Amino acid sequence: MTETQGGSSPSRRALIGWGGAGLALGAATAGGAVAAVTAGNDVDPAAAETGAAVDFHGAHQAGIATPVQDRLHFAAFDVKTDDRAEFVRLLKDWTAAARRMTAGRTVGEGAYGGLAEAPPDDTGEALGLKPSRLTLTIGFGPSFFEKFGLRDKRPEALVDLPAFPGDNLDKSRTGGDLCVQACADDPQVAVHAIRNLARIGFGKVAIRWSQLGFGKTSSTTPDAQTPRNLMGFKDGTRNIAGTETDRLKKSVWVGDGDGDRNTAWMSGGSYLVARRIRMNIETWDRTSLREQEDVFGRDKREGAPVGKAKEHDAPFLKAMKPDAHVRLAHPASNNGITILRRGYSFTDGTDRLGRLDAGLFFLAYQRDPRKGFIPLQRKLSASDALNEYIQHVGSAVFAVPPGVRDKDDWWGRTLLTKEA
Repeated sequence: MTETQGGSSPSRRALIGWGGAGLALGAATAGGAVAAVTAGNDVDPAAAETGAAVDFHGAHQAGIATPVQDRLHFAAFDVKTDDRAEFVRLLKDWTAAARRMTAGRTVGEGAYGGLAEAPPDDTGEALGLKPSRLTLTIGFGPSFFEKFGLRDKRPEALVDLPAFPGDNLDKSRTGGDLCVQACADDPQVAVHAIRNLARIGFGKVAIRWSQLGFGKTSSTTPDAQTPRNLMGFKDGTRNIAGTETDRLKKSVWVGDGDGDRNTAWMSGGSYLVARRIRMNIETWDRTSLREQEDVFGRDKREGAPVGKAKEHDAPFLKAMKPDAHVRLAHPASNNGITILRRGYSFTDGTDRLGRLDAGLFFLAYQRDPRKGFIPLQRKLSASDALNEYIQHVGSAVFAVPPGVRDKDDWWGRTLLTKEA
């Protein structure tokens, strides 16, 4: 392996024989890095317009409290190697590649100009594209801790999600040893990132399932226009903003006192729940406006709660129907439960009956799923009026470690090195 401008990366020779990892088309980074956007702060409109880079280093991983980008490529991986040293080497190589791609640079020695008899280090479809605020976020699933003698390192908060009423989970879209979340303002940038990580990992990891997303359905930026989901309603009105450090500390980041000595490696990290939620689009589109608004508990034009004039007016929950989504999901109805949402819409063609395969790819970060997503989803799955129009068809949970601190740090170091 060679050390190349900020981290190690596999040589072209090491990549000979890569034949594809079950991925779709490509996409992302290359040209010089531009002004950095600090993770978690407001978006600088000028910087976003020029395709700015988000700083890869920090106490927390970028892609959580970072201002939400427009596009997503999410991939869950299964680990295929039983050699711990080989896997650690992969994480270091992935970190080096991620550091370069998020800065708008090619992987390793680039996409051309090298040895003609060997595959290039970078797939090349992102040449000339800007960083587009690309963030890459890694997480470890419950099954990962069955490998490499790590059972005692599995946090108690990383529980297997229970079966919820109404779930119809597809095993081919559920679980995974690892995940990588790639978010960017250019879809080609996001897909290029996942494609190249899968390429580097060939033989050591394999993609279990993946999901493309567009049209963010939640915002982490204060005062930004609230996005709409595919049902046409504003989504995530009271979502945690990346600048709300107190709310992030309370509800998103794992604290120093969470867990025991064996799980201290998660301090500064978070827990991610990913759910693929299919919407019954054709049924919804034939539902009256009044019923649609009753289902959500908000009006469709302004996003205002029932009986109020503006979206951000404090809701009077008792004015809503007992099974209204907002009433059931509101923190006031759930002992203050708050999660940070980063979901995306998706459309994946049509099924055999000609119905649109579309919906919400739900991504939620929290300090502890046992006190966040799980009790909240139990309540929603039991009585939410929205259940008539949606179905959860994919599911996964991951422990997301703290950020990469500097150029010598790497993804998962706090978990996989005894010195840490």
